[in-house]
Amino acid sequence: MFANLPGKVALITGSTSGIGLSVAKKLASQGVHIGLNGFAKPEEVTAIRREIEDQYKVKTFYHGADLKEGPQVKSMMQETSKALGSVDILVNNAGIQYIEQAVNFPEQKFNDIIAINLTAAFLTTKYALPQMLDKNWGRIINIASVHGLVASVNKCAYVAAKHGIVGLTKATALEVAKTGITINAVCPGWVMTKLIEIQIQQRADQYKISFEDAQIKLLEEKQPSVTPVSTDQLGDLITFLCSNSASQIKGSTYTMDGGWTSQ
Repeated sequence: MFANLPGKVALITGSTSGIGLSVAKKLASQGVHIGLNGFAKPEEVTAIRREIEDQYKVKTFYHGADLKEGPQVKSMMQETSKALGSVDILVNNAGIQYIEQAVNFPEQKFNDIIAINLTAAFLTTKYALPQMLDKNWGRIINIASVHGLVASVNKCAYVAAKHGIVGLTKATALEVAKTGITINAVCPGWVMTKLIEIQIQQRADQYKISFEDAQIKLLEEKQPSVTPVSTDQLGDLITFLCSNSASQIKGSTYTMDGGWTSQ
């Protein structure tokens, strides 16, 4: 356990499933109180909160803000801080995707992706920083993507947003470089989530091959290791970035992509 983390408060957007939920549990295992956000049924939220509270003996809070809506983002930040005492750690994880050629890309879809994947991260950072500056301590980790560093076809909005996240990370990190606040980005490649599992199974069914062979077929197009990143691995990296050992890591971009961006 990292000595500086017990009693801190983390808000993780998009944390009712996948990467965000794994990060929430990793931080809770360090004694960090957890602010959750994301779309889920009330009974699912209750079950997630109960599991985290019972297993890790920390407090939790949930806010269902629609991150496309600026006033809801502000309310989430204020209410989480009021319920848990502060927001010491902010993990901007929420994101959406839409795949289409730019010439046919719906304007509203483009705007929604920019709003959720980029603007919301700016707003949460804006609202978190005053309290962090008062304490002279804070951690902001922005979940970008390999698509914050390289591009793929038919993903113009997502690539634009994730490149923006990397830029936002660098600029804001420089603004607080002389303080006890760090701001960094993590750029995963293929991550084993339910969404990816479905894609792999679809390929397995389509080609009548095993799940393992279908995984290789999907990943070998981009990820040389042909092994997906696990949500636990991402959680471990983010937890480290919250520690005192990472206090001089500022404005950095960490890839965890099985070699994708080394090509």
